[in-house]
Amino acid sequence: MAKIIWLASYPKSGNTWFRTFLSNLLKEKEETVSINHLHTDGIFSSRIILDSMTGIEASNLTPEEIDRLRPAAYNHLAEGLPGNLYIKVRDAFTYLDDGSPLLGTRNAKAIYFLRNPLDVAVSFSNHSSCDLDTTINNMGDPEYVFCRNERRLANQLRQKLLTWSGHVQSWTGAGELPVHTIRFEDMKLNPLETFTAAANFMELDYDAETVRRAVDASVFAKLQEAEKKEGFHEKPYMVQAFFRRGEVGDWRLHLTERQVGQLVRAHREVMEKFGYLDRRGEIVF
Repeated sequence: MAKIIWLASYPKSGNTWFRTFLSNLLKEKEETVSINHLHTDGIFSSRIILDSMTGIEASNLTPEEIDRLRPAAYNHLAEGLPGNLYIKVRDAFTYLDDGSPLLGTRNAKAIYFLRNPLDVAVSFSNHSSCDLDTTINNMGDPEYVFCRNERRLANQLRQKLLTWSGHVQSWTGAGELPVHTIRFEDMKLNPLETFTAAANFMELDYDAETVRRAVDASVFAKLQEAEKKEGFHEKPYMVQAFFRRGEVGDWRLHLTERQVGQLVRAHREVMEKFGYLDRRGEIVF
């Protein structure tokens, strides 16, 4: 049965990299898929997509009214799908006032991407053109949201991110739908095994060689080169490059001891659970 596959993550955790792999896996032609024409189905927070699905202009609604509309729209979309839909999600897995989940869960499953929060802080700071201290504070703010600007109409709807730990826990603990969790570090260090497991979770029947070719076509260095040649329409205009470094442990070149301590104190429990801190409390990656 065809499903909605939610591709969920806190920002800068490997979602776009995975969508590139998935596009190269699903492609029908031999050539590598352009990073500006990925074969996925938009983002859950798209104002344009919600408007077209419902026939209602979200600009006429309050954020709370929009939130009540979003799960119903996507549950309706999930009925009678001709094939899987692969939809990016930045929202945390939160619940409405009536206790129902914000996301549509009918005929759905999710892949959740997470990354060492120390590396997330560095990459997210660059991506949002925001200083590191502010970014680290945002990652520890349970009220942190995207697109809350009330002075102008954004092309995306409000997205509640919670803290970094809260975001991870909301998805990995979601009981309403099957969730397969992938660490960025495993995508980098054990790509074939990691991407193959994800394809199996999505019930995509491709042989090992096809998966390997999709992995090879999507290595980070190739994405960087493609961005240099053709640009990338998802890149914020103030940022020099979307695919900046993609390195494991890049935080060591950028974070002070104080900043590292703040992040570890705020997120120790989740870092330990997912292998970013060892039993002695030492940072693994």
